[in-house]
Amino acid sequence: MQKISEAVVDKVRTEARGLISQAEKASREEIDRAKGQREANIEAQKHRMLTEAEEEAARIVAQGSLKGHQKLSSTKVAIVDQIINRARKTLSDSPSDRNHLLNLVNEALAALGTNKARIYVSPQDMSTARELLAADRELASKIIEVKELDCMGGVMAEDSKGKLSIDNTYGTRLEMLLPRLLPEMSKELF
Repeated sequence: MQKISEAVVDKVRTEARGLISQAEKASREEIDRAKGQREANIEAQKHRMLTEAEEEAARIVAQGSLKGHQKLSSTKVAIVDQIINRARKTLSDSPSDRNHLLNLVNEALAALGTNKARIYVSPQDMSTARELLAADRELASKIIEVKELDCMGGVMAEDSKGKLSIDNTYGTRLEMLLPRLLPEMSKELF
């Protein structure tokens, strides 16, 4: 009986050792699987964080680039505006050259296509306009009146009834030229 009992105990021990060995093996496998999942989670988190950081860096660079382009554009616009304002000031501050004023008057009268017209000039060009009329009888016969006009220079002419007018002032001519001049100015300056 002793032998049977020892044999049963040995068998139970052997089975227990087998079960313990299987449990240890399963436990190691479970631990290894958990470690693998943890490593995979860590790598996924690192990848996600790196991707987010790269996206944020790209966004910051794009914003900086956009702000730089906006600043450059606004500086260019300011420079062009400054040039145009200087041109306007120069035109406003200087009386028209006699020959230029005569050409502008003749162009305006020809465009009106009438025998009698009224002309308007800037206050600083009044004396030059009167001198032109005094020196040219044919021109004087076409002009019924010379009046002042708040403008940078040049001339505005209207028919005797005041129904049709031709604006040949420097301001209007400048505004007509600007769409063509701005691209050329930008190309030359920038």
